[in-house]
Amino acid sequence: MAESHKLTKAAIGKIIDGALNSIEKDPETNIVRLIDRGSVFLKAMFPPENIEKIKAGMHDPENVYRQMAFNLVRDLDRNILRTTLLALGVDAAMFGTRTVRENRDKYDCNIPWLILMDPTSACNLHCKGCWSAEYGHHQNLSYDEMQSIVDQGRALGTHFYMMTGGEPLIRRDDIIKLCENNKDCAFGAFTNGTLVNDALCEEIRRVGNFFLILSIEGTEESNDARRGKGAYEKTVAAMDRLYRNKCLFGISVCYTRQNVDFVTSDEFLDNMVAHGAKFGMYFNFMPVGHGADPELIPSPAQRKYMYQWLRRVRNSKTGKPMFLFDFQDDGEFVGGCIAGGRRYFHINSAGDMEPCVFIHYSDSNIRGKTILEALRSPLFMAYRRGQPFNDNHLRPCPMLENPQILRKIIKTTGAKSTDLLIEEDVDELCGKCDAFALEWASEAQELWASTPHKKSHTQYYRDRHPEYDTSEFREKTDA
Repeated sequence: MAESHKLTKAAIGKIIDGALNSIEKDPETNIVRLIDRGSVFLKAMFPPENIEKIKAGMHDPENVYRQMAFNLVRDLDRNILRTTLLALGVDAAMFGTRTVRENRDKYDCNIPWLILMDPTSACNLHCKGCWSAEYGHHQNLSYDEMQSIVDQGRALGTHFYMMTGGEPLIRRDDIIKLCENNKDCAFGAFTNGTLVNDALCEEIRRVGNFFLILSIEGTEESNDARRGKGAYEKTVAAMDRLYRNKCLFGISVCYTRQNVDFVTSDEFLDNMVAHGAKFGMYFNFMPVGHGADPELIPSPAQRKYMYQWLRRVRNSKTGKPMFLFDFQDDGEFVGGCIAGGRRYFHINSAGDMEPCVFIHYSDSNIRGKTILEALRSPLFMAYRRGQPFNDNHLRPCPMLENPQILRKIIKTTGAKSTDLLIEEDVDELCGKCDAFALEWASEAQELWASTPHKKSHTQYYRDRHPEYDTSEFREKTDA
């Protein structure tokens, strides 16, 4: 870490300490004052118009995000709040983003702001439509491999890491050790919650830079239909335990054709807020793996509903005091597909570096190549040349909405299937998406054309290099 980075972080740390002391005395008054005074630091994370909206919202007693801010300060352990603010706000957003941009230009390839990794393939549940439980207990990243991933990522500007699996908390001791040894990084883990206990909560409070995302899908009936009898009760019990222990957590929701109504109901969201969830990540079901049922892919009508629902529940007046986003229907805010290292990529438990957690193909492994070498490999460079894969960002994915593109990428680059059980041919995988892609195309075009959109670039990443010929791996539309 550069000396200027250390000094800036120490100074901001003192400011945060003073602010938290002030907020504890008078939250209603001083949290608003803090946002006003701290807007200079928000410039590193948000465009100016968003900063003004944040400030205005904090002055509005009826704004749900004001309520969410109060909840964060009231409900979270002070060390967690402080450490997370520093890791995500200073290390990742302020300094990390700058380094990511510099290295993107320097190496002429995608550089990620976030890296996903699977500590293990093992899982203690067997959820329908999830490939992880099929993998067994045979693959693991060693602690030294995980630390190497963080070291390599940090050098590129990446200060944010999330654990998938498998059930990551099977490796809880190594994950806590990783958090403890890398305080300039933030870590999260997707979990079913069954391994959460008071001892883990105590460790989460101690390290401060670790949070959980619990998988849940609506009501007890809709959840357990996929995750097994008793899963809902255990997940909610884990939420209550985390809430009591002042730990930061959110929810992960896989929405399917069968459960859309359950996972978007006001009753469900209000229940999650009541149990302490501070954010929610929504994922469109992806038919990955030989046993995946394409009938679970949400219908075009359901996708349109999700798009409109998101904008209602995120509205500062009609929404909920938790932040919700959907990687499929929020493409317009991040310029389409964020995989292939554009914002993130995935490393599975066998060490294969994959462009996306849902795209199980690779031409690089951490045991034979560096992360930078993978980002400059034919597979990842094909992503860079093709992004955004569609001018309509309601069709962002090269697999689900543009399956002909993933077919071409895999066949052109020679990337191999990384399925840990049975290799899945790209034509077989994309064949499960063809019908939906065709049906959704016209619906998405009508929806996209009827709503206003900002330019597709973001404050973190410039668009693809203007000299690239993008025709090879893109679907051009009239949108």
